[in-house]
Amino acid sequence: MSDARWSVTDGRAISFGSSVSNDDDLRVCGDVRNKRVLELGLFGTIPNCVTMAQRGARSIAIDPSREAVQRARQAAVNSEVSVEFHEGELADLGFLMNAVIDVALCVHQITLDTDIARLFRQVHRVLRPEAGFIFAVPHPMSAVFDGNDATARRRYGDTTPTIGELAMALQRANFSIDVMHELKPTHQPNAVAPSTLVVRARKLGS
Repeated sequence: MSDARWSVTDGRAISFGSSVSNDDDLRVCGDVRNKRVLELGLFGTIPNCVTMAQRGARSIAIDPSREAVQRARQAAVNSEVSVEFHEGELADLGFLMNAVIDVALCVHQITLDTDIARLFRQVHRVLRPEAGFIFAVPHPMSAVFDGNDATARRRYGDTTPTIGELAMALQRANFSIDVMHELKPTHQPNAVAPSTLVVRARKLGS
C-alpha cells in the first residue's frame, strides 16, 4: 500500500490526497445520496466511506489491514454514521452479489504488486451497468522527477503502473474511461509532473 493512504483528511469532501483537488472540485463521484458505494482500501484518517455515508450513501468498505478497519470503524462511530466493514484483500468481493454497487472508489491502493486484472474484474462484476469505478494512484510521471527538478531520476513505470497499463487493464475488464485528471499539488502548481492520476471508468455490459 502507498504511504499516501494515511493522508490527513477531514471528512468534509471525498479525498484523492491531502495536497490535490478533492471531489467537490472534480465531481467524478457525483451525488452519492441513497447510493450503494464501495471503498476499496481505506484511505485517510477519516476514510472516504465515512464521508460518503455522511452524504447519505449506503457505504461498504474493505481493507486487508485489521488495524485500518478498526480505525475506520471508530471514525464512523465518531461521525455517527453506519458503514459496513470487511477485512480482506481488495479483490475478495465474494460477500457482494453481482451488479449491486452504484459507485466504487479506490484511492492510493493500486501498486505494482496489485493483481490489477483480478481487481478490475471483480469491481466490474459488483457494479451496476454503466456505474462508475473511480480510482486515484500516484501519477507514473511523478516518480520520474523529484519535485521541480526537470532531471529524470527514474524510468517511467518503474514504481507504479503506467497509464497505458491501467487503460489496457480497464479495457480488458470491459470498462470505458470517461474522465481522467492529472493533478499537480495545490502548493506546487509549477511542478514538473503531476502528482496524482484520477480516473473514472464506466462499466460496459451487464
